[in-house]
Amino acid sequence: MTTAVWVRADLRRRAAMLLRFGWIEAQSCGFAVAVLACLALTSVVPLPVPRYDVLLACMVALTIGMWLLGWETGREVAVIAGFHLVGLGLELFKVRIGSWSYPEDALTKVGGVPLYAGFMYAAVGSYICQAWRRFDLRVTGYRALTVTGLAVAVYANFFAHHFLPDARWVLAALLLITLRRTWVFFTVGDARLRMPLALAFVLIGFFLWVAENAATFLGAWTYPDQQHVWTFVHASKFGSWSLLVTLSFVLVATVKATEGRLYGDLPRPTVTPESD
Repeated sequence: MTTAVWVRADLRRRAAMLLRFGWIEAQSCGFAVAVLACLALTSVVPLPVPRYDVLLACMVALTIGMWLLGWETGREVAVIAGFHLVGLGLELFKVRIGSWSYPEDALTKVGGVPLYAGFMYAAVGSYICQAWRRFDLRVTGYRALTVTGLAVAVYANFFAHHFLPDARWVLAALLLITLRRTWVFFTVGDARLRMPLALAFVLIGFFLWVAENAATFLGAWTYPDQQHVWTFVHASKFGSWSLLVTLSFVLVATVKATEGRLYGDLPRPTVTPESD
């Protein structure tokens, strides 16, 4: 085989792997995409009842439907419910102090927060659960207790920084130090690949920031500088999402540890095209 032929074959293989990676990612984002679709549809279709109430009904139906169809397992639905509660706790506090708001009326609002809001955090949990299964994720060098403690501190800092010095940069540095030897392994086709877990957090945080821009454009919630005209969400939220992803990962990893699906690089692929 000549060098040119080998290069072309290698490029085709890499392109096919990239397409397969994108397809698995798209499948893993099913719940999040459905949430955005609901936001888009309810923003243009006249509704006989408050929009936020319709969104809650849609997202409950999505959760039940994905479980009945086998898209989510019962244990994954329980984890996603945990995300919903964690998200609502943050929402209730942030709305109360004016970090953002939900200006529309609804019957299902508590403390100014519509109950559908927790499902947007649940969408992150759904993505991680789906990606873990579809990519057959495993980690090495993961210090569970330390990372869990830092993730809880990150979540607490989202509340505390309104009254105490903001510790996010200190926590980010500690996470980078703790995760410096932590790798996440994943399968794409017949290849077993890896990346630093910290990089995975940053990449997920970036795409969550992109999704947040789409969600605020569709009126999911409103930041103070978006009251009169929509503007891009401040880039600092990218870092906030990257940090918050650590708590999301910890919640899912805790469940995966009980299933024996947390540690190890699994050098031989266990995911086949048929199993997707």
